[in-house]
Amino acid sequence: MSKVCFDLITIFPEYFSPLKLSLIGKAQENNLVSIAIHDLRDQAQGVHKSVDDTPYGGGAGMVMSPVPWGEALDRVIASDSAAIHDLIILTPAGQKLTQSLVEELVVCEHLIFACGRYEGIDHRVTEFYQTLPNIRVREISIGDYVLGGGEVATLVIMEAVIRLIPGVLGNPQSLVEESHSLPEDAVEYPNYTKPASWRGIEVPEVLLSGNHARIKSWRNEQARERTLKLDPRTRG
Repeated sequence: MSKVCFDLITIFPEYFSPLKLSLIGKAQENNLVSIAIHDLRDQAQGVHKSVDDTPYGGGAGMVMSPVPWGEALDRVIASDSAAIHDLIILTPAGQKLTQSLVEELVVCEHLIFACGRYEGIDHRVTEFYQTLPNIRVREISIGDYVLGGGEVATLVIMEAVIRLIPGVLGNPQSLVEESHSLPEDAVEYPNYTKPASWRGIEVPEVLLSGNHARIKSWRNEQARERTLKLDPRTRG
């Protein structure tokens, strides 16, 4: 698998300092991923480097102008014109992030994240780049809530994607278990480690049994019970 390249466009480049840490930082050091961060204001005009304006049709808030976005995206795309680019626009109106979607993204060669702010990015950015043959535009949401901007969502998606890249995790078996051991759409079962007794609470006996079939069955049942508690609509 070739190295996955990430380009992040934002008005707050400093927001991405955590990318130097932990698994993602090590993945960059080991040349498993390439991450470039671009300041949208570098493409803005005028003394104040404004990137937003009032919305047509009225309404509260400001909308990010397509002009600096077009300039920034054109530069990033031109840096590797032969690649297939996946442009990810973070928006509450987008496709919900799931593990299946993450698995789609990890095989992409070039991921571009457009981190909107205010009331979002002028929709013509989506409309224009959808017409280009070497670009797939994906509008993605990480959940049913509103954030101040797309930077947090970008960090979530990047961590979910990068940990799937071969060589990033110290124990690849973790990915195998995540992919195959749980029922579809179930949350994870509870985990325990040493000591076997802590403050009067014992580790479930089944986990100490060494019986892998029983352990797998117990974990699946625990995952199902947790899932039902979170969303009773899944009860079948």
